[in-house]
Amino acid sequence: MIAEPNAAGNLPSQKENAVRDETVPESAVQNGSCVRNGNLKTPREKRKVREQCENVRRSSSSSRRVSQLQNGEVVEAVTLFEVVSMGKRAMQSVVDDWVEAYKQDRNVALLDLINFFIQCSGCQGMVTAEMFQSLQKKDVMQKMTETFDEETGLQYKKFVAYPWILTVTWPVDMDNEDYPLIRTGPYWKKFKANFCEFIAVLVQQCQCSILYDSYLMDTIISLLTGLADSMVRAFRHTSTLAAMKLLTAVVSVHLNLDVNKHNAQRLYEVEKKRISGKRTNYRLDQLERKRKEYEHKLLEMQNMMNAIFKGTFLNRYRDVIPEIRATCIEEIGSWIKTYPDAFLNDSYLKYIGWMLYDKQAEVRLKCLLGLQGIYSRKELVSRMDLFTSRFKDRIVSMPLDKDHEVAVQAMKLLMLMSQNCEDVLSAEDCETLYQFVYTTHRPLAVAAGEFLYKRLLSHEGGEEVQPKGGGKFGASTDQLKRLIHFFLESELHKHVAYLIDSLWDWAGKFLKDWECMTTLLLKNAEEDGEELSDAHESALIEIILATVREAAEGHPPVGRGAAKKILSVKEKKIQLEDCTKITEHFIVVLPQLLAKYSTDAQKVANLLQIPQYYDLDVYSTGHLEKHLDALLREVKDIVTKHSDISVLEASSRTYYVLCSEEIAIYSQVDHARTQLIDELMGQLNQLLDDFWQREEGFCTDAREISRMHSALRRVAAFHNAHDLTKWNLYDKTLRLLVFEMEHGSLPVLMILPSLQCTYFSLLWQLAAVSENPPKETLFALGRELRRFSQICMCFLHHKEKDVREKAFMILCDWLLILSHQDSNNNEEAVGLLDYLPSTSLQEKLLLFIQEHVFMEEEEESKDLTEEEERKNESCKLDDLHKKRSLLAAYCKLIVYNVVEMTAAAEIYKHYVKTYNDFGDIIKETLSRTRHNNKIQSAKTLILCLQQLFQRHVESQDSSSSVDFSSASFTNMKELARRFSLTFGWDQVKSRESVAMIHKEGIEFAFQGATGVDGKCLPPNLTFLAIIGEFSNKLLKPDKRLVYAYLQRYIAEPLPCRGDEWQPLIWYRNSLLANEDEESSVLGSSGEWSPVGASKVSSFKRKLSNGSLPEASQTEAASKAPDLQRASQLASAAGKSRKRLKSREMHLQEHLPFLCPGGLRRRYCKDEIKTEEVSEEGQAEDVIEDVDVDVVGADQEN
Repeated sequence: MIAEPNAAGNLPSQKENAVRDETVPESAVQNGSCVRNGNLKTPREKRKVREQCENVRRSSSSSRRVSQLQNGEVVEAVTLFEVVSMGKRAMQSVVDDWVEAYKQDRNVALLDLINFFIQCSGCQGMVTAEMFQSLQKKDVMQKMTETFDEETGLQYKKFVAYPWILTVTWPVDMDNEDYPLIRTGPYWKKFKANFCEFIAVLVQQCQCSILYDSYLMDTIISLLTGLADSMVRAFRHTSTLAAMKLLTAVVSVHLNLDVNKHNAQRLYEVEKKRISGKRTNYRLDQLERKRKEYEHKLLEMQNMMNAIFKGTFLNRYRDVIPEIRATCIEEIGSWIKTYPDAFLNDSYLKYIGWMLYDKQAEVRLKCLLGLQGIYSRKELVSRMDLFTSRFKDRIVSMPLDKDHEVAVQAMKLLMLMSQNCEDVLSAEDCETLYQFVYTTHRPLAVAAGEFLYKRLLSHEGGEEVQPKGGGKFGASTDQLKRLIHFFLESELHKHVAYLIDSLWDWAGKFLKDWECMTTLLLKNAEEDGEELSDAHESALIEIILATVREAAEGHPPVGRGAAKKILSVKEKKIQLEDCTKITEHFIVVLPQLLAKYSTDAQKVANLLQIPQYYDLDVYSTGHLEKHLDALLREVKDIVTKHSDISVLEASSRTYYVLCSEEIAIYSQVDHARTQLIDELMGQLNQLLDDFWQREEGFCTDAREISRMHSALRRVAAFHNAHDLTKWNLYDKTLRLLVFEMEHGSLPVLMILPSLQCTYFSLLWQLAAVSENPPKETLFALGRELRRFSQICMCFLHHKEKDVREKAFMILCDWLLILSHQDSNNNEEAVGLLDYLPSTSLQEKLLLFIQEHVFMEEEEESKDLTEEEERKNESCKLDDLHKKRSLLAAYCKLIVYNVVEMTAAAEIYKHYVKTYNDFGDIIKETLSRTRHNNKIQSAKTLILCLQQLFQRHVESQDSSSSVDFSSASFTNMKELARRFSLTFGWDQVKSRESVAMIHKEGIEFAFQGATGVDGKCLPPNLTFLAIIGEFSNKLLKPDKRLVYAYLQRYIAEPLPCRGDEWQPLIWYRNSLLANEDEESSVLGSSGEWSPVGASKVSSFKRKLSNGSLPEASQTEAASKAPDLQRASQLASAAGKSRKRLKSREMHLQEHLPFLCPGGLRRRYCKDEIKTEEVSEEGQAEDVIEDVDVDVVGADQEN
């Protein structure tokens, strides 16, 4: 049985040494001969050994000399490591040279190979050896250690590599974890492949000779096993990879030997039968010796395999380093596929099953890829029953993996299991997996589409299923019906475009069978005994539209895929052929479908979207104008029948697509469009005349209102895409709006389309302004623009909510257009038509948002039935959608500077409270405003917090002390924390903004204090606890700057005792957190240390300008003693930190403009270390904010 896998948390916590190994291509660890003494006590002895080893060169290396040009100099490769890393020679010749050297002197050649593995680990030290036979066994076991010599600063590893005891020595003062396997750059790009190839070729070339000498492989296996037990990552990683590749090569040799042994056995038996009457035979004896030789070699190979597996794999497959675990799992999968007779059993499979639970995606991915190779072979699947039953549930859950590639490969593995394992997946499992066709990650959706198509839609079992209806489209009809049934059964998802896109790569042929689909829609029940239901017809029409869109556009639907993919020449050719096929088919069929479903709004709205994908030239080239007339007749009939906005907009867009002036059918379509609009305007004029004649419109019944509403909606839908200015629609609809303003008696059904029509009319007039229009025209248009704006402002207070929301949306779009229109670069026209909202209008818009978006509505607690609950939830979702649209429209005004950025402070107040509903909109607004103006955006954030704090103070009892646990104060701190998280990890990028927040916050906290001496408690001192949430976003130099600016307000020593001063203590501690100079700043009595008057005034002068100061060279020179003292503190604190050159250069450019004079970094070597800001230093500052909520991280400064 396979044991239970341990939880990921039970992985052995193997402690890694902090040793960092490094090497360079031209450096080579010199090969040493056998050293007489392995216990070197003094540095002199160790130095002598190193010199001896470096002075020894073996003659065998001369045959491998390779030259490579580096930096204009020729570098000679004289060691195996250099030859392999350069990769300039064929690996087989390199190995052949080494084998020849081994045959001449195996000890020297083996030491050469040992040095090769040590150098491949990145070790820059040396290797010495002493003979195993010269020591007692007990002493040997005591010497198997890995120690650090504090006297010399060297690391030692002593272990057995039979027949030697090897001592590897290397320095530990290196400051990186760099070794060849993980290095980047062109030189090391192919090192891993060359390294693995060398091991494979070595075993292959030795398999006929020295592989079985009980010396070579024993030494290599002992070496790799010893290195694999090291606490140094470089040794462990390199030796594990080498051991795994060595075992892979040995498995291949074992497999060949097994085949040869069976062949020899068969020949032996044949020869034995042939000479059954004779006593002896030379041929028979020869075959017998050959068979025994193979058996002996197989036994040796089996011992080698066991030694590597038990010595390396069992210890390293759960290593703390994920790359090592992934290597082990990848290779065991290779062994199982290569040699299933030996490895395909539960004792090996269990390791793959256990590592399916690994925390690292890389390891899980290797498990899945290995299992794919096994499950893809039917002859192996029958031996996987126990594994499948044990780990099936885990595999079924892995398409939900957080790593996309793991999820995709898990779905592909399940596809193979479904194909090759009978009934391994239950119906519930399949239903769960089918739903992944709706996921937004396209590769996973495509893999799920393959699973759905092959499991459900295609002919199962590869047998031809006889369709019930028979006929030309029998098979495709059956597939279509199953697809429709699946789509309708998917209650949680109604995204047919996603479904079609998932199936496109696998079922493209039958999804492009539009003839079959339309035939299925047009056939009658008499022709076929089975007719589609209404729901099935609607689903099929949606499928037709989705397939037409996918074929014509050639890219995934919105939301699946970052951008439109670039089509290849072959894909473009297929796309053009599909467009032609769509056009030729639907030109004839679409009028028939529209005629059949003309009364069904949903079906017609979908069908009317198909003409936008036509190749319109086919009408004229194919002489199909009669079908165009039929289409136009049907569309005109649909417009007169329907008032549904989706149908009307689809009809309007159809006329817009067909009315392209570049094509031959323009005049024909334009004539039909003019006739239709004439009829619509005639109906509207008649209704308006009747309306104004009946006592100024007060006597209207419901039927007349409905007719008026329909007429206005039809005209508004067409006015959106077509210029109806010549029909003088503007005056008619404006009169209705003015009447409503004066009397307030029009029904909502008339007001809404009238507003829309008036808005469209003005937009068309604005777009029609020529390059040099008469001033009278501009003045008249500007007057009408302002008039319409006043109407919308008036409607913001309308009694009907729908009218208020419609007026607000139109007004926001209107203001955005007017403030950014260019009137064909005519400055005079821009000046006359420009319209920016006044302060009162901005206040009205903000008040509208507060009342209609953020105002909480009281919920009525009633016992509702299930149906009523469903309707209630649907209404809530619709209401939320409207609120999001209103908020987005207003936020666009802020982002594009139509209204003041400070208005965003009122929006930001609701960030935390309404995060689930509006968090994405508010976060995007914050990102865009910060991109426009960092400083002003920071001031808006602090203004938001100040307003909330003032409201909090007003709500508190003036006599009571500050309640830090109150809900309002806690909410403010949480809001400040979330604002802080939006700055992300890059503290240099947000440096000015964060400094501004602290400056404004400190000034606000001490606002209203009685005197600069700071002895009286400032009324807003508690605000410091709020801005303390931003302290971790300050760089270390800026923390000292802000601290000095804080000292300006408390220039004398001040005892910070009592709860009322607690915020000041908190804020001070947040600025001095992890600072080494804290002891010099704080007194032992808990008092504030005084600051010199000149220093205070300097910080006051610099920060009062609203930006961080720039220091002159003379100021920096005068502050040299201060810098030296700061240098001592900073170097003591940052002695062990890593410093990156790129970060240094970046700060060297910016800090002179950002740091105070006394703290500015000097441009000399010693002083750069003083105020250096490292990556680790930044990480220390932000370590408490793990859940970074980054806004605008991808935007440029």
